[in-house]
Amino acid sequence: MGRIAEEYGTLVFNDHTMQELLPSATYKALSRTIKEGKPLDEDVANVVAHAMKEWAVANGATHYTHWFQPLSGITSEKHDSFIDPQPDGRAIMKFSGKALIQGEPDASSFPSGGIRATFEARGYTAWDPTSYAFIKDEVLCIPTAFCSYTGEALDKKTPLLRSMEAVSKEAVKVLALFGIDVPRVTTTVGAEQEYFLIREADYEQRQDLILTGRTLFGAPPCKGQEMEEHYFGAIRPTVNEFMKELDEELWKLGVPAKTKHNEVAPCQHELAPMFSISNAAIDHNLLTMELMRTLASHHGLVCLQHEKPFEGINGSGKHNNWSIATDDENLLDPGSTPAQNLRFLVFLAAVVQAVDDYQDLLRISVASAGNDHRLGANEAPPAVISIFLGDELGRVVDAIIAGKEDAGGAKALMDLGVDVLPSFERDNTDRNRTSPFAFTGNKFEFRMPGSQVNLADANTILNTIVAKSLKDFTEAVEGADDFEKAAYDWVRETLTDHQRIIFNGDGYADEWLEEAERRGLLNLPSLVDAAPHMLDPKNIALFEEFGVLNEAENHARYEVKLDTYSKLINIEGQTMAHMAKRKIVPAVSAYADQVARTINDKRTANPELEPTADLRLLKRLNDGANAMYDAIDALDAALAKAQDIEDTLDRARSYHDDVLGAMEGLRAITDDMEGIVSTEAWPLPTYNKILFYC
Repeated sequence: MGRIAEEYGTLVFNDHTMQELLPSATYKALSRTIKEGKPLDEDVANVVAHAMKEWAVANGATHYTHWFQPLSGITSEKHDSFIDPQPDGRAIMKFSGKALIQGEPDASSFPSGGIRATFEARGYTAWDPTSYAFIKDEVLCIPTAFCSYTGEALDKKTPLLRSMEAVSKEAVKVLALFGIDVPRVTTTVGAEQEYFLIREADYEQRQDLILTGRTLFGAPPCKGQEMEEHYFGAIRPTVNEFMKELDEELWKLGVPAKTKHNEVAPCQHELAPMFSISNAAIDHNLLTMELMRTLASHHGLVCLQHEKPFEGINGSGKHNNWSIATDDENLLDPGSTPAQNLRFLVFLAAVVQAVDDYQDLLRISVASAGNDHRLGANEAPPAVISIFLGDELGRVVDAIIAGKEDAGGAKALMDLGVDVLPSFERDNTDRNRTSPFAFTGNKFEFRMPGSQVNLADANTILNTIVAKSLKDFTEAVEGADDFEKAAYDWVRETLTDHQRIIFNGDGYADEWLEEAERRGLLNLPSLVDAAPHMLDPKNIALFEEFGVLNEAENHARYEVKLDTYSKLINIEGQTMAHMAKRKIVPAVSAYADQVARTINDKRTANPELEPTADLRLLKRLNDGANAMYDAIDALDAALAKAQDIEDTLDRARSYHDDVLGAMEGLRAITDDMEGIVSTEAWPLPTYNKILFYC
């Protein structure tokens, strides 16, 4: 344990390292920038850059990079060496404040949604000092924002940072009304990352996994997850070795990896960190995903982060645990008497209003081709947004709406009826895994994001919509003669107006979807249903009001989201057709030929034999091969139709309605063939083989 404590954060230029290496005045100036958002003087930046370079070189770094998050959702990096050749033929290691603060990657080859043309290549990266620099693969990585030559945000981080400023500004105003003076308020995130680990040897034989991240073919395994034995079960030795290496590498990078366990599906696992400030937490999650992928190969494994890599098996999500806090207090902590905690009730009501008013934006923030397969499949929340508050808070809210006083109740003591077992207090709320947005004691757990998504989008939305609600509160009560009465009246009115969004029942039940429709809640089952709401006037106005996205930036993200969806489905459709033509149909035909020869051999050996089973099998194989070719033709036609459509939304709809339908038709026939072709003749590793290994 001593070694872990010594190694934790050793590859991070964190506050401890800065205090050690920076002059006192420089450290104080940088701290003001980090904590208060003060501009950083270039002279200070030069001192910081020199110390950062010296520290990085001492830890084996030879290059630096501005590490950023383009609209592709992943991270990008361009490596520059510290080498500065000298006139005498020698070289020194040099790094300036200007190079630290600003970089200039080519902006033309990243998704831009029309903001930048191909010939308009210039873009800029700008240092985010609130997320610590770190060393990865002997490269100093400097977390940065990414914008175009004309100033529009071309990344995920810039809107996130803007939204964090917006919610901080509005929350500070609210706290001032309560007599609390704080310089800033932060939002925090804890990202629970689910993923699959399969053998590298199986992965290499599955072109669909290699090209798309999910299996496009695959009959259900003989045994799935119905025995419920994998969840929290003993971890396989090979997987455990991977997890240990992952923990150690993450800890060196200052990522507070805390919990690891087996998930519900075979081969599925989860890693959960401790909470961090939102932008740093999202940087940490992206690092975690990258390390999962790169370290898995050390153990003969491949990490799958697609939301639905296996049909009929639980997919993977990424639960976004969100809270809002000062440096000293969690503002979503209800305390022992939430009914009397007016400040908590204000922030609670603000979240309830925000989620109800902007259901569409929250749904859009998690919409993707992969997540569409997962949401609403009795393994993840439905596509309808609702809030779970639990018994105690639900009772408090009901009492406020009814205008009654909630007497509250003492903490329930759990007595398990065995003297040797301890008694303990029960939490003030149960867990509801079927809820998209659940209060879990002192935070909200947004359970809809998919496993491979960049959480910047969801948190940008959360921060912005809560900022809007807090601003509404301030405007409603500012100048009131009796602040507490005005605040309570606002809470009551807000909860009354938005109570439709609160649902404490089973989100998987069909009855809930019917009830949600009666309540007037949005049901947006797919990305193509959700994306058009990005252009709703109220949503454009929201982003512009808080300076999070201007109309051009918002429209660009709409275009990128739809274009990415179409490209992904196109790749899946092309891959599926290719595999069926080149691998599966030939394998079925070859096996049919083998069965036909068996029939002829039997009849030659004994003309009186009637090989009924073989004849029936041959007919099914022949019919299946014919049906597959018809289905391939239908898929090719659907792909050609979609590819010819110019309008972004119409093209995405065609991929959703026509191509996915054709893919499902081909898969159904192919999976049926898998069930009758011999194991030796089937050209792909099956679910039985992939999901169950020692």
